[in-house]
Amino acid sequence: MFLAIDIGNTHTVIGLFREDEIIASWRIGTSRYKYETSDEMGTIIINFLKNSGFEKNEIKDIAISSVVPRVMNEIGNMSRKYFRVEPLIIDSTINTGLKTLYDFPEEIGADRIANSVAAIDLYGKPAIVADFGTATTFDIISCAGEYVGGVIAPGIEISSEALFNVAAKLSKVDLNWPETIIGKNTSHALRAGILYGFLGQVDYILEKIIEEMNASGKKFDPVIIGNGGLSVLLENKSRYINVFDMNLTLKGIRILFKRNKK
Repeated sequence: MFLAIDIGNTHTVIGLFREDEIIASWRIGTSRYKYETSDEMGTIIINFLKNSGFEKNEIKDIAISSVVPRVMNEIGNMSRKYFRVEPLIIDSTINTGLKTLYDFPEEIGADRIANSVAAIDLYGKPAIVADFGTATTFDIISCAGEYVGGVIAPGIEISSEALFNVAAKLSKVDLNWPETIIGKNTSHALRAGILYGFLGQVDYILEKIIEEMNASGKKFDPVIIGNGGLSVLLENKSRYINVFDMNLTLKGIRILFKRNKK
């Protein structure tokens, strides 16, 4: 079996594959304040496997996508020590099969590479991937399958946390949709502002991307894929997102591993 590990700034997502099918997945917080050791990470993953009825010796291959450089050495050591596997590290230097028009391809995050590859392979081209995590990112794939570029915006959680931290009289609220946009109390007003503001940002950015791509002279009618843990907030809300796939990054890691397997 194959283990895909996606290390984000807020969460680390682990996916277990049998062939090309995800048969289990787990999500843990990515610590911001300490350096996780290979032993800590190995223990966590092995416990996940055992609790789901799997054994560590069933893992034959591992690939890792990370946007947190400080954990890369330890996660690599974990793979070698606990699973006796040399992991594939996802970055712009491996065979992605992705033609990029980005000025500096090495700046493209590993998760965004995985998302773009999975979008093309699983949903076709052209495409836009909207990934809702610590940052909200948009990655654009042309009709020819080229990685055109992207947009990076603050994520909904860090934006709302900034508001709560600065405004002394505003308390943190749960992110669930209010029935109306006009609030009749502070909690209602906050939820309306945060969530409808987030939705407006997402749909306006998507609208402008489509407009700009169409202005190039080629018809751009993309599949638009919502990805990431917070994508559930926009299901049945966005005017543009027509596919939601919370496992897109893990699937992309799997595709990239197969493309680079020796």
